Amino acid sequence: MNENETKRLSRLTAMLTQLQTKRLLTSTELANKFSVSVRTIYRDIRALEQAGVPIITEEGKGYSLMEGYKIPPVMFTEAQANALIIAEQLVLNNKDASFIKDYSEAIEKIKAVLRYSHKDKVNLLSERTRYDQNLNRERNSNNLSELQFALTNFRLTQIDYVNANEKLTTRIVEPFALLSTENWLLIAYCQLREEFRFFRLDRIKKLQVLDEHFEPHKMTLQEYFDKFY
Repeated sequence: MNENETKRLSRLTAMLTQLQTKRLLTSTELANKFSVSVRTIYRDIRALEQAGVPIITEEGKGYSLMEGYKIPPVMFTEAQANALIIAEQLVLNNKDASFIKDYSEAIEKIKAVLRYSHKDKVNLLSERTRYDQNLNRERNSNNLSELQFALTNFRLTQIDYVNANEKLTTRIVEPFALLSTENWLLIAYCQLREEFRFFRLDRIKKLQVLDEHFEPHKMTLQEYFDKFY
């Protein structure tokens, strides 16, 4: 097997991992990922199909794998998958480029084994979590896992919250994103104030994820910052 054939086999294997990791991928995304032309991606997709891989083509949208295809037996619960995202954010703040590369490749393989019902949620949480490493600060919170669940499942959440003036209020919020600076912060739409607010997790005295759902907010975390800050 010559070098070109070896590279293509490696790319085809990586493409299969990518297709298992994400629900939908475009030819342009794949071409950029592997630094090849879109035409090469078309040929690779045909090669995978000829090899018996059930790739679904959604016209004008992209490619996906038929649900259930070669999903490895290792499975994660939703909470465990969410915990991986926090670990991912920690690693991305590491200063060693090779370590980041190795972990990024590993996390892609881990995401590839998730059920379809978890993949979209994990990718959403990854987009809505920001972590700035600060080892000199203590973080006191028991609500992170529940808030991750509420955020990815679009569930209204009731919190008993103590503000900077030590005033306790009960609020219904729509969790939008999680940030870690000096403390873990929740960005959420507060139905009491009728606007987006920041809530420190260590000031949440009681939290209950409700059965009611809210309409997902149609913006990314960066779009939120661009709009409000």
